[in-house]
Amino acid sequence: METLAVMNKVEMEAKLAQGNYVLFFTADWCPDCRFIKPAMPSIMEEFSQYEFITVDRDENIDLCQELMVMGIPSFIVYKNGKEAGRFVNKDRKTKEEVVDFLNNIA
Repeated sequence: METLAVMNKVEMEAKLAQGNYVLFFTADWCPDCRFIKPAMPSIMEEFSQYEFITVDRDENIDLCQELMVMGIPSFIVYKNGKEAGRFVNKDRKTKEEVVDFLNNIA
């Protein structure tokens, strides 16, 4: 999974202008992020129509503020540069919750 370089919202939207993406907001110190990480390979396989990109909250704190991502782990889907849905809160997320969220985007 690619890790997003440090950038602002305008730069990010330009990078995501073509295609379907799932941004996975996380941090190394976050126990709830570590909880969902083992499920990510199977989620990525199930939703292969998306390119998954990790966003390190600590490295991209300004971007997170611009996007109003105040809790992690969180997920935002972009389709052709536009936000298509978000699963953003500070709660622990299960594989089933992430799969349900992604199924409801399609």
